[in-house]
Amino acid sequence: MISILAVLFGAVIGLALGLLGAGGSILAVPALVYGVGQPLHAAIPASLAVVAVSSLGGVLPRERRHAVQWRIAGVFGAAGIPAAFAGAALGRLIPERWLFLAFAALMVVVAVRMLRGSDEAGGACRTREGGINWRSCLPKSILAGAGVGLLTGLFGVGGGFVIVPALSLLLGLGAQQAVATSLAVVFINSVAGLSAHASAVGGIDYTVLVLFAASSVIVSLLAARVAPRLPAATIRRAFAYVVLAVAAAVATTALLAPSVLAS
Repeated sequence: MISILAVLFGAVIGLALGLLGAGGSILAVPALVYGVGQPLHAAIPASLAVVAVSSLGGVLPRERRHAVQWRIAGVFGAAGIPAAFAGAALGRLIPERWLFLAFAALMVVVAVRMLRGSDEAGGACRTREGGINWRSCLPKSILAGAGVGLLTGLFGVGGGFVIVPALSLLLGLGAQQAVATSLAVVFINSVAGLSAHASAVGGIDYTVLVLFAASSVIVSLLAARVAPRLPAATIRRAFAYVVLAVAAAVATTALLAPSVLAS
């Protein structure tokens, strides 16, 4: 039964990552804890492993379309690596109950951002020639990358819900480029976060992890192929409501049944 649930929940994460390129990983930790029965200390590194594999699966078809902006991904990723280690260290100091409540609040923020609409390219850092003015925008890019890395290390999420709007509104990337580049940054941050949680990998159920990750990456690859032909706004709104429902369940459990978190 656990194996079936791992495949099912992994497919849901992969579907969200493949279609949206952002936000899907926010469900990985709740799915591993509540759906598959993993303890939080093992669910966070397991989530990071799944997100890393799934995001890589999403990057590959987009790279063949030359949609990934690797220089930008490198800047965001480099800023996120030390922040991911800081987030992991901070997470070890916070009681699990409060960490779950903070995670539920983060899920609400993600869902609200999704419901507010698409991120139109703003180009605040674009030059007249169409390039990027790194002199003025490098500090903002580093700050955004560090913020994403902190969330990655603390909660085991990829952070695409922050990266996509930053790439669109700050650097003026189009929707497909922003999603593709976001997935590359998510991969970098997830690997860094997994390294930061290396001490907890011994508690991971690797059978569950392999089934979860395999299902996620296969579905992510399939979803990435059809994503350009689907109504992204409708899919994003539907997914936002799912995230809100899961956030309510996580917060309720943390408040009313904290013993479940320790199981």
